[in-house]
Parts: sequence; structure tokens; C-alpha cells
Amino acid sequence: MNHATQPGIDIATRAQVTTFFDEPTNTLSYVVKDPGSNACAVVDSVLNLDYPSGSISTAGADQIISYIREQQLELEWILETHVHADHLSAAPHIRRELGGKIAIGSHIAVVQETFGTIFNAGPGFARDGSQFDVLLRDGDSIKVGGMTGCALHTPGHTPACMTYVLGDAAFVGDTLFMPDGGTARADFPGGDARILFRSIQRILSLPGELRIFVCHDYLPNGRELEYETTVAAELQDNIHVHRGISEDAFVEMRTARDVTLGMPTLILPSLQVNMRAGYFPPAAGTGQVFLQLPVNAFGGADITDFTATEDK
Repeated sequence: MNHATQPGIDIATRAQVTTFFDEPTNTLSYVVKDPGSNACAVVDSVLNLDYPSGSISTAGADQIISYIREQQLELEWILETHVHADHLSAAPHIRRELGGKIAIGSHIAVVQETFGTIFNAGPGFARDGSQFDVLLRDGDSIKVGGMTGCALHTPGHTPACMTYVLGDAAFVGDTLFMPDGGTARADFPGGDARILFRSIQRILSLPGELRIFVCHDYLPNGRELEYETTVAAELQDNIHVHRGISEDAFVEMRTARDVTLGMPTLILPSLQVNMRAGYFPPAAGTGQVFLQLPVNAFGGADITDFTATEDK
């Protein structure tokens, strides 16, 4: 298929995009409005977590909710580009307040199987994506009011990463950053640098004027926040995948770079919540909700000598 003419892409319709930035996690969330109606979608919302105290806040998501209400918009979709490892999703809170359908890519089952094992989730944790309202497959059409769009499977950062094209705007999750930020890491379980490169080439085969909105901006070199670019600008200037970079060169660079990166601060709570569509695990018998800290799930020293054989 020629992805530049992918069915469902209509760059003649200019999506109205409003941005919300969560500074603690450097995450961009978006409200995407159909220019011809009051219909909208939310992409990659954030639930605030104070990790040291374990306390949750909906302050960031409430800003999105207030905006949608003030603008008298109708929320149709709550889209997740992937199971985020650096922030918790606020999708259930937003749906409870405004309605809409929570959607993610259909390969979520692969991610759930992987992390269900890591976090020792019991048989009650479904590994079929049923926690989400809609599982989108590659090429599925999405409509926001009268604005057409489509879902593209763009794995590599995770097996289930999706890019959502709505009108003339593409929401790429962590797959691509701003040109001076490069690309996503590919060393999480299920990640693959070679697959990531091919997914990025798929995005960069789309029309050059297509706007790209990133999920994170880490303000490299101390510059101001940026979150919107284009396919053409990425091809010209992206420091990792600009035109002329070979697949092998990218894989070599990405692999070498990834081994130098530490784990995201919120990876352990984020994965446990986000693999459940933003819901927390069931409460214990006391009514308290717990998140697990699996020791050495992502590497570390041998702890055999420090492991108790029984509680005393």
C-alpha cells in the first residue's frame, strides 16, 4: 500500500489542536476538534502522581475537562498512542466526566502478556485488551464529527504503538520527537530499533505538509517548549532519521544510545495502570490499592543473598 495515499488521510481538513503540557513528565496531551462541528478527541491524557507520597491528582486532566466544557465540545474519542512508561493515563477519569470511547492499538494484548507476567498479575487480569472500549487495527478509520482520520500501527518503541492521523494532524506518541529531539528509545520489553526505523519511515512517507504532534518534548539545549512539526521538517532535520540515514546506521545509533539511558521515573506505576486502560489494580482486602515494585525487572545486581525465605 502507498501510505502517502492511505485511506482516511484528508490533509485538506485542518484539525483544530489545543495543547496541554504536563511539566513533571514532559508530556503533551491534545484536544483535537473537528473544524466543522463540536466533536473532539483527547490524545494521551495524564493523571498526576506524586511518587514519594503515592498520592494521585486529577489536576492536569481537569484542565482538559474544563476546556472541553467551556468550549461546549462533545468528546467522542480518548485515544492512547501506546502503554506509556512515563506517566499514568487519565482516560477513565475523563470518560467518567465527559463520555467518549477509550481506544488503543489492537496489539495491546502483546504488551499485556509481557507486563502481566512482570507484575505477577493474577488470572483476573485480562490479557485481551478488553479493558479498553475500542481496539484499533492498522488502517482502521476514525471519525471525529465529520473529520476523517485513520489509525496506523507504528511499533518499535513498544509492540502496540499507534499513530493517529486526524485531518491534517498526526499524533505519533513517542515514536518521533521534534527534529532536535530525535526518536524514541527501543529497549523496553518488546521494543525493536529496526522495527522502529521502519515505522518511522512509514510516517515519513506521508505527505510532507502533514503536521506532526509529539507526545514529549524534553527542551533540548534549554530551548522553549515545542510540540508541532511536519513530515517535511522531520525528513530534513531530525537528528536520528533525517533523509539519507540508513536502517543499519539508525539501529547502531539507537542501540548504543539506549544502553546509556536510565529508566523513566514513573515506569513501574505507569505500566501497571496503563496496561489496564488507566484503571488501577483491584483493591486489597483492606480496601487499599497497591502497585507493585518488581525488583530487578529491568536489570540490577543479584539479590539472592538478600532474599528472605520466609516471613518471621
